[in-house]
Amino acid sequence: MQTSRNIHISIRDQKLTLKEGDTPIRTYPVSTSFFGIGTQEGSLKTPIGRFRVAEKIGAGMPSDTVFRSRVPLGPNDPLPPTEDFVMSRILWLDGLDEHNANTRGRFIYIHGTKHEDKIGTLASRGCVRMRNADVIDLFDRVEEGTPVVIEE
Repeated sequence: MQTSRNIHISIRDQKLTLKEGDTPIRTYPVSTSFFGIGTQEGSLKTPIGRFRVAEKIGAGMPSDTVFRSRVPLGPNDPLPPTEDFVMSRILWLDGLDEHNANTRGRFIYIHGTKHEDKIGTLASRGCVRMRNADVIDLFDRVEEGTPVVIEE
């Protein structure tokens, strides 16, 4: 019997758990939105419900890679005009519930950050931030299509 991997994110606990079926195999601290829970366009809130990993971006890139619009910046490229860098890897989420169907269009990712000191606290702008080493580890353990649940 083959079990499938899935990701469970608890906003209350600021934890992401990778499971094989119902069995936890890895747990990582995360940072979800400072602005709370929600699905409104432009709200900077973390959505809840059922999702899937729609796209994996950044395979093989160095852990300090910064992305702008999902494109890795080169050494001479200017940094984005934000403090909220998307770094190392991107797991782009697609909402599967009616209330979160706009998730992909809101560019909600699981991604690395330069603010690793804030992991474990409500600090993101909607995305699920992880330490760079952790998101690389997770990235290598899941496929596109992997189910994701985000709950309060």
